[in-house]
Amino acid sequence: MKLFTKRIIAALSLGLASMAAAYAAYPEKPVRLVVPYAAGGPTDTFARALADVWGKKLGATMIVENKAGAGTIVGTDFVAKAAPDGYTVLMSTVAHAVNPTLHSTLSYSDADFAPVGLAARAPLALVVNKDLPVKNLTEFLEYLKQNSDKTDYSSAGIASAPHLGGALLNYVGKFNARHIPYKGSAPAMADLIGGHVQFMVDSAPTALAQARAKTVRLIATSMSQRLPQTPDIPAIAEALPGYEAYTWNAMQVPAKTDKDVIEILRSSLQAALNDDGLKQKADQMGLLLESKPDPQALKAFIAAEQKKWSDVVKASDMATN
Repeated sequence: MKLFTKRIIAALSLGLASMAAAYAAYPEKPVRLVVPYAAGGPTDTFARALADVWGKKLGATMIVENKAGAGTIVGTDFVAKAAPDGYTVLMSTVAHAVNPTLHSTLSYSDADFAPVGLAARAPLALVVNKDLPVKNLTEFLEYLKQNSDKTDYSSAGIASAPHLGGALLNYVGKFNARHIPYKGSAPAMADLIGGHVQFMVDSAPTALAQARAKTVRLIATSMSQRLPQTPDIPAIAEALPGYEAYTWNAMQVPAKTDKDVIEILRSSLQAALNDDGLKQKADQMGLLLESKPDPQALKAFIAAEQKKWSDVVKASDMATN
């Protein structure tokens, strides 16, 4: 009996040693960074810049794999069902927080993921048609108050970041502007310039570029405080306390991924986000990088985002589209 027990203990010890050796060797092959959007968009552009630096810090090739469809559900479901070995990472965005309320059923849940860390936040900016009779945030909000039922705003599509930005404006300000969805940001901005809609809460780089070209008028930005790039432009929250809208990029892996592997991913992600070259590229993209990504902080962040956007989605027409 004692010999049998010793053999079991020896076998278990050997197994634990083998597992420890396997994790110590991680990573031994390329890591997939799954982007649940098509190639060429802002999320994909950042993912490729990040993957290049992150892979070097991690000591492995990091390959961006686009799995677009169903408002990020296709790519997210793919990662939820992937092997929990640290070789498949999801780059999620604000859509990850919106989808549980937007869709009555999903093929995955929060329990299917383990957080690695928040990587970046992407501010938005409020721009109006240049012929709209407003010159600043105060005048715009008063105009919206008086003409809410006759005012339209455009977006890149249902539940896109620009849609969420406009819907939150309605929610916090108790306005009733009408949402006009487009198939992408470019046609949405084109119709704003053409005067077919009155305003848009678009990605900051795109909005600022159009404002510099004087095709639209920049009114405000969407974070809780003013952006460093536009210190003279107010944040919407200065006139509407509680308003803050932006998209974000967070890293998650399949649930049951070993904690040691997650820590290797997290520490290498932190090193990448503090790389001067990546910082310069992120600044050009209008992104605010996180300096200290943390799994528990990301878990709390996503929960707060889900609560925030759940209230907005329920108060708007998103869930019925």
